[in-house]
Amino acid sequence: MATKQSTIDYLLDQLSEVTNVSARKMFGEYALYCQGKVVGLVCDDELFVKITGPGKKFVGKKYKEGFAYKGAKASMYISGDLFDDRQFLAELISITVAALPLPKPKK
Repeated sequence: MATKQSTIDYLLDQLSEVTNVSARKMFGEYALYCQGKVVGLVCDDELFVKITGPGKKFVGKKYKEGFAYKGAKASMYISGDLFDDRQFLAELISITVAALPLPKPKK
């Protein structure tokens, strides 16, 4: 099942206070970008955020690992109330993007 455009629209609206957030369609699913870095994936209408030390600390006891697709690296699975909590989501994405390295330049 592919992610619906309405899910992406809702997620981007939730993250509207975060600078430079976008989503890019890939194989029926989406990569979530912030400041040019991939910070997560949206697969089957569910959000999976890259695991970082500061992000894990921020999420605390709400932390759950999940896999965006078969063979994917583990990610933080963000669901239910957390997905709907605009402030929580914005802070998590801001913390995650700050902890990730810059993308390698393309050759």
